[in-house]
Amino acid sequence: MANPDRSQAPDLPLTDNGLEAPVPERITPAQPRKPVLRLMPLVLASMFAGGVIGMYFQPPALRAFFETTGLTPGAGTDTPIAVALAKVSTQEEVAVVSEGDIVALGRILPAGDVIRIATPFGASDARIHALKVAVGDTVAQGDTLAILDNRLDLESGIEIAAATVKVREATLMQSRETVRASREEAAANLERAEVTAKQADSELARATSLLDRGVTTRADFDEVVARATEAARDVERNRATLSRYSTLSGSVQADIAVAEANLEAARVDLRRAERELERSIVRAPQGGTVLDINVQVGERPDTDGILNLGDIGQMTVEAEVYQTLIGRVSIGDPVTVTAAALGDVLTGTVQAIGLEIGRQSITSDDPAANTDARVVDVIVMLDPASSDRAKRYTNLETIVRIDTAQPK
Repeated sequence: MANPDRSQAPDLPLTDNGLEAPVPERITPAQPRKPVLRLMPLVLASMFAGGVIGMYFQPPALRAFFETTGLTPGAGTDTPIAVALAKVSTQEEVAVVSEGDIVALGRILPAGDVIRIATPFGASDARIHALKVAVGDTVAQGDTLAILDNRLDLESGIEIAAATVKVREATLMQSRETVRASREEAAANLERAEVTAKQADSELARATSLLDRGVTTRADFDEVVARATEAARDVERNRATLSRYSTLSGSVQADIAVAEANLEAARVDLRRAERELERSIVRAPQGGTVLDINVQVGERPDTDGILNLGDIGQMTVEAEVYQTLIGRVSIGDPVTVTAAALGDVLTGTVQAIGLEIGRQSITSDDPAANTDARVVDVIVMLDPASSDRAKRYTNLETIVRIDTAQPK
């Protein structure tokens, strides 16, 4: 084999035997596959669209896959987006929902709501001296629930007012006794004056006879006349005095009236002090059961009050129905109430529908729930059996289902 022209080729390395080593082949860098890269966005978009369509429509093949594998759509997240908000398992449930049931959040409450017992008016600075009831106790209207520490001061006020009444009574008695004594004295003075006047009249008659016979002098006769006249005036004066005490003239009546007015004022003060004593006593405004106690002995009650009171003999449910649905609710509609803590379903009927639209106060645990919805309060009266089961669950949050499909 002829050797190639070495002058035209670069020097090649020689092997140990003097032969030329084979020339290695030159490797050309691989060119990027541009058509494949251009298809990647399309593939990703197709996968995303397929996933969305599969979750939205859930075709039979996809449902069969989930049934076979036992997987649940969206089960890998706390807020599954592929699960229906309300599950129904039977055609009966589907019919009930389609016929117009209204579902709302509610809370269990005693009939007439829960009453927060506060301190009496004017006792805001007082502290609890003693609690007379415990949680679960049943009380009647007017029963003592607690005693405040202002009781000693108020009792002292009663003692002072009572002592003042006694002083005023004594003053009035003294005034009346003075009038009585004065009347008796005036009567005695009149009697004495009448006796004196009678004697003076007798002497005047004798002196007149002696003067006519010329036995006595004119001067002696004039002296006898003067004594008789003075005695007669004394009788009239004492008679007038007695008359003033007998008929209680203006001055005497004024003395008695002042004493009587002072006594009445003292009695008013006593009654006021006795009423103020009620500021130290917390009484039940109505009968019911003590649901909770918010303070302890020595504490000053705040805006939560001393305790919560409610009549759990009849329980109700307060449901908050959206304003757009309230027109479908009527008095007497049957209601079912459910909650995880209850176990059994409670039943009742709509008793009252609120007249005012307000802001929703009962919210679910879902952070995305609408907490600014406009709702109307609906009061549900539970039947006796359900009321008895619910009396231990005041303020329990429930799900209320109102059947508005009943004939009206």
